[in-house]
Amino acid sequence: MDISQSLNLDVLSGMDSPIHNLEGRIKLLSVIIIIVYCVYSTQLLVPIVLEIFLLILIYLAKLSYKDSFKRIAMLLPFAGFIIIFQPFIHGGNIIWQGPVSWIHITDEGLNWAILLTSRLIVSLTAIVLLSSTSPMNEIVQSLRKFGMPRDFAMILSIMVRFLFIFIEELQSIRVSQKSRNFDIYSKITPYKWRVKQVGYTIAMMFLKAYEKGERTYYTMLSRGLSDNSDMFNVKSIVGKSEIIYLGSLILIIISLQLILIFIPDSLGFLTKVLYT
Repeated sequence: MDISQSLNLDVLSGMDSPIHNLEGRIKLLSVIIIIVYCVYSTQLLVPIVLEIFLLILIYLAKLSYKDSFKRIAMLLPFAGFIIIFQPFIHGGNIIWQGPVSWIHITDEGLNWAILLTSRLIVSLTAIVLLSSTSPMNEIVQSLRKFGMPRDFAMILSIMVRFLFIFIEELQSIRVSQKSRNFDIYSKITPYKWRVKQVGYTIAMMFLKAYEKGERTYYTMLSRGLSDNSDMFNVKSIVGKSEIIYLGSLILIIISLQLILIFIPDSLGFLTKVLYT
């Protein structure tokens, strides 16, 4: 995700839609329920149904499927690298034998990799949906209402504010470099010189971050910040929309559990236990 997309994420979270207008705690709680239920499931039907539910929510939130899938795709490699090795390291019946005896794919390993991939996609989709429909301050306030310690919430809130300041500072430096025809991928200038300029840029960002931090700290002190200061929480009410939203999610989970308990073999591979 580049700088412009990072800044655009803050704009997306401020849009107006039925999902954006939900109370922050309900959105955060629903994401936690989806991720926990999906992670503990061993049948492929659960992540498929939950992913369809999340895609419907993305549509109701008036978000772009293309941009959402891009964000998911950029996060996939971090855990996807581990999934690649799963078919080769688990026991079970060998369904493919490589040129070397110890290189082979088993049915249990392949099932485990499929299940992990589906869990990962659902979890990332839920996180992308939450970040695209909830401003970071709203997420911090929701965590605070759920009992997060005051100091942790304060640190997280300040970190979120500084993150966008850092991105804006980096963007201004890149614009300045571009106006001077600096290109890190240019073959005209020596590679060693380009690396040195990148080092100067990183050092400049540290200096700017330190100066900005000092200025912000004294600004907060002048406004009465102390060890006893607390965050301001906007009062919000759980209304009919929140009850319908959370009730729909719970109804889907209960329906899935009933299907898996009473008719476990009705959908073949989708309801098969892939890993025990």
